[in-house]
Amino acid sequence: MPTRTLYQKLVDSHTVSRLDEQHVLLYVDLHIMNEYTSPQAFAGLRAQGRTVLRPRQQLAVVSHIIPTHPVQVGQRVIFDPPSALQATNLKKNCTEYGIKLLDTNDAEQGIEHIIAPEHGWVRPGMVVLCGDSHTTTYGALGALGFGIGTSEVEHILATQTLVYRLADNMRIRVDGELPVGTSVKDLVLLIISRIGAQGARGYAVEFCGSTIAALSAEARMTLCNMAVEAGARAALIRPDATSFAYIKAHATDLDEVAYAQAQQDWQTLYSDEDAAFEVEHQFDAHEVAPYVTWGTSPDQAIPVNGHIPDTAQNDNKALHYMGLSAGASLLGLPIERVFIGSCTNGRIEDLRIAAGIIAGQHVADGVRAMVVPGSGAVRRQAEQEGLADIFIAAGFEWRQPGCSMCLAMNDDVLTPGERCASTTNRNFEGRQGREGRTHLMSPAMAAAAAIRGCISDVRELAKEQAHV
Repeated sequence: MPTRTLYQKLVDSHTVSRLDEQHVLLYVDLHIMNEYTSPQAFAGLRAQGRTVLRPRQQLAVVSHIIPTHPVQVGQRVIFDPPSALQATNLKKNCTEYGIKLLDTNDAEQGIEHIIAPEHGWVRPGMVVLCGDSHTTTYGALGALGFGIGTSEVEHILATQTLVYRLADNMRIRVDGELPVGTSVKDLVLLIISRIGAQGARGYAVEFCGSTIAALSAEARMTLCNMAVEAGARAALIRPDATSFAYIKAHATDLDEVAYAQAQQDWQTLYSDEDAAFEVEHQFDAHEVAPYVTWGTSPDQAIPVNGHIPDTAQNDNKALHYMGLSAGASLLGLPIERVFIGSCTNGRIEDLRIAAGIIAGQHVADGVRAMVVPGSGAVRRQAEQEGLADIFIAAGFEWRQPGCSMCLAMNDDVLTPGERCASTTNRNFEGRQGREGRTHLMSPAMAAAAAIRGCISDVRELAKEQAHV
């Protein structure tokens, strides 16, 4: 048998039939739905007189449209009529077809890409699909995940398969230790800024190297989550002891015998030594600094102590939208909002990092700062660990879980001209609200911005705190 990449092994193991040179019929282990990409799919099923073939391999979550107001668990109400209708329709459809739903007031409700791994539903070797582009997150555990469209949602509901166009293979190697004051969010922003927003278009990207091996499972999720911002069709990391330990801690349905048997299979999931990659990139972790975006695309990012490149003059539209100019520094740029959360950085590790910066400090005057946990489980754990108390004492809003300010599909939005330090994955025009200005950064950097009231170098803040 010819040598194969991890991506090729996953595709081969799920290929029902080869359709032509570029397409296969791919079996889907787990299909996740949300409230805004599924209604048309269910309508299509009814119009064709079809049913859901395997309802137990479906999961539905209300996440994008849900308000995150800090009310008691179980008391949330979606006041926007169109959004409420979406949630009601999803519940009706799930009830009719026997699909598990984490509804508006479910204690486990949250963002699909945080909920699925934390409940142990995503495991190495699986194919996991969802009508959301950040489904690449699941590659952190050695699963093939990617986003799909509404017509494809319908096809999966009816057949548990997908007509799939094969991707090419790209490998990104990162070696070395991340410098103090930096994180995987800074690393991925550096990578995207170097290869470009379309640099991985058409590719399944495999991350490897000593830096990647040293990352926690949750940090790997951040990396794979944002790979799609470079155009990647999938992102993968070879499952290892770190991912195995994460799954063992979260997959409560696996007893010791089942876990041992599964682990034997998982250990075969790696790229063969001589496997061919069409494109390869290498990065040195020592080059990583705290990164911040200056424009309206995730690849428009610079080290916080750098300057907007002169070449940015070629994108006057982005500069005009952001109210910036080529050659300018971002340090000291005033911000009005801070958002810590999203499927990129709404996990417990992210909140721990931010709380470590915030502890004993207070949000600057004139800044509205929000923390939105990625799930009910993350919120409960943060409260148990005392993280919520730290945020509240510092003047942050401690919200209920949901997608919140990641995108303007709920009532957590920027007003025109507001500038936000955000831990999300996209800084497109209007992404967080009409004419809102978004600067992507790590949880630590967002926490520093909240304290200072401006974009700041968290490394300098840490030095100051150490001398107090």
